[in-house]
Amino acid sequence: MNLRIVFAVVLLNVLVAGCGEPESLPIAQIPIPDAPPVPDGPPTGSLEWAINGSWRTARDTARNQWRHPVQTLQFCGLETGQNVVEVWPGGGWYTQILAPWLKENDGHYSAALLDPKESERARMLGQSFIQAYGDKERYGAITTSVLSANSADFAPTASMDMVLTFRNVHSWLARGMGAKAFTDFYAALKPGGALCVVEHRLPDAREQDPLAASGYVQLTLVKALAAEAGFVFEAMSDVNANPKDMADHPFGVWTLPPVRRSAAPGETQNPEFDHAKYEAIGESNRMTLRFRKPVSALNPMEE
Repeated sequence: MNLRIVFAVVLLNVLVAGCGEPESLPIAQIPIPDAPPVPDGPPTGSLEWAINGSWRTARDTARNQWRHPVQTLQFCGLETGQNVVEVWPGGGWYTQILAPWLKENDGHYSAALLDPKESERARMLGQSFIQAYGDKERYGAITTSVLSANSADFAPTASMDMVLTFRNVHSWLARGMGAKAFTDFYAALKPGGALCVVEHRLPDAREQDPLAASGYVQLTLVKALAAEAGFVFEAMSDVNANPKDMADHPFGVWTLPPVRRSAAPGETQNPEFDHAKYEAIGESNRMTLRFRKPVSALNPMEE
């Protein structure tokens, strides 16, 4: 064998033997790193965080089971950094979720309210909304405007990424402003922007009251209003569907929870009315629709 190879092998064995085991501490003395703190609830800025926010009342969070806000907003295509306008937010059930979430995610929430000139109720509702959601630290600087049969555009032309509206189409039909509402939505959206509509659904086999006095609207009618305004129908979700609801109640959709009406509007509520049947149904059967303003759409000022 070559003497150089023999020498190298011997030297290697000597070096390995001299290394020994690495120095180690007794197990009891090994420092254990501090465990990372367990987050208290969902991460700040997530939809789950907004939906379970401490600022929401127990009464409002109890309706999550009927309104499915996480799935609904995900279906609508809500994303970070968007300019979102909610049309006729009422008492702000969705405002409580959307405004804080958008603030935390580099977006902006706007609300198109009832025209305060329409009625004293509309004025008071708008005033209450502005007061309730005036905390900029929590909700951001909410922009408010007006949508009515005679209003100007509720947002600058092609400024919004998304228009949202929940259970309002029947009210626009009752006011004779269904076509105008959808035309205004189209004008407010950027090309490629989304319109998401949730509405009480009337079976297409039933006759549609032009004023939607029952609160229910046919899917085909909503699609027609959107198409006439220039929208493309994109998708429908059954996330808010309730097959128990046959849309045939003595006082319209308001017979059901959460309103639980027991008499016609303007009449004294009937304490003898049996609500059990309607409680068993739960809240209404709702369609959840997403429309898109075509990417190729021109600015309305250029059309």
